[in-house]
Formats: sequence, structure tokens, C-alpha cells
Amino acid sequence: MDGNGRWAEGRGMRRIFGHREGVNSVRETTTECARMGVKSLTLYAFSVENWKRPRAEVRYLMRLLRRYLIDERPTLMENDVRLLGIGRLADIPEDALATLRETERLTSENRGMVLRLALSYGSRTELADASRRLAEDVLAGRLKSEEIDEETLRAYLYDPETPDPDLLIRTAGEMRLSNFLLWQISYSEFHVTDVCWPAFRREQLLEALRCYAARERRFGGLIQDDKPKGIEAERAS
Repeated sequence: MDGNGRWAEGRGMRRIFGHREGVNSVRETTTECARMGVKSLTLYAFSVENWKRPRAEVRYLMRLLRRYLIDERPTLMENDVRLLGIGRLADIPEDALATLRETERLTSENRGMVLRLALSYGSRTELADASRRLAEDVLAGRLKSEEIDEETLRAYLYDPETPDPDLLIRTAGEMRLSNFLLWQISYSEFHVTDVCWPAFRREQLLEALRCYAARERRFGGLIQDDKPKGIEAERAS
């Protein structure tokens, strides 16, 4: 969810106003995805690198997170959305973490879309933490090294139930992965919009989905309709 600061500064406002307006984008995007039947939505809310930002901005972001988690409970319940946090959640201030856990509890029985907030998250950190816990289980005799495969490693990620995303959307024209879900997005389709996150609304979401719907996904293989043609052409030669 990029471009909060740029959006605000471009309007002669402080960066915090971009973060504040970005909450409205979160609300609209979450609600629209839930209504359209999206099963899983992961929002990159705060990275492990974001702790390096100025202290005042970090404090404001943590207060904003806590306020969001409280204010959005009625919307989450109305749309049958279950909320989960992923990342090094112990790094989050106690009051914000307690609010997150309470919102998780209140929405735990919802059976619609799962909304994951990536908080103090980094994909390299996730893989390092998973590898460490996996190694501990091998040393303790709870797991044999020859049993380790892709699905075994997945079980040690922050949320093993996180599905591989079909679509990754980047705002503000950013053309990099930024350490986000590196394991899970191996075959995800990308959509980049120049619109900054605070201006990202239903129109931009629908455009991303229209672009996705026009893609042909091969997952490293061939489209079935192409295969017979290739075979016949080879035989004819």
C-alpha cells in the first residue's frame, strides 16, 4: 500500500495525513473484495524495515493501527470478514497487539473473506524464522530431515493457511517486491497502478481485476489449447 507520504506531500500536507486517508482505502478495498467473493486478502501494513522511520511517524502509525482495529470491527462483522495478523507481532506495542488479538477473537467465527494484516513483516524474516523452528524440530527429533519438502516448510510460515495469491497489486507505480510474501507469490500475477494508496478505490480495484481476468496463467506449463497444435505441427514437419 504505497504512496501515502507522496500523496500527502503533493497536497502540501504532512505525511500522516496520507496514512490517515489510506485507512479509507483499506476500508473500501476490504469491503469490495468481501462483497465480490474474494477468499483471501493480505495487506502489507507495516514492514520490519518501517521501524527505521522517524519515531514520531512510527508512533502515529501504531496509534492509527489501534484505532483502525477498533473502529472497523462493525464493518468486519457486517461483511463476515475474519481478521488475522502475520509477522513478528511481538514487536508491536502492547496496547496495539492487545487490540489486534481482541479483533482476531471477535471475528474468529466469521466465515467469509480472511483479511491478513502483515505487521512488522518481512518475507526474508518469515523464511528465517520458519527455518529456525524447522531446524529446532529436527534437532529435537520431532522431524526427520528427509521428510522436509515444500509443504513441510510452508507449515512453519507465520500463517500456513495463507494461500498463494492469484494477484499482487502495487500502488504508486512501484515496480519491486519489497520483501513481501516471496514464498507465496511465486506464480502470482502482478498489477501496477500509478495511483497512490490513499486514492486507491473501487475503480482502481476493478481495473486490477479486469487486467487479471485477461491473463493466461500457465504455472510453468503450456496452455492446453496450444499443445495439440504444437504436436500436429511437429508431426507435419
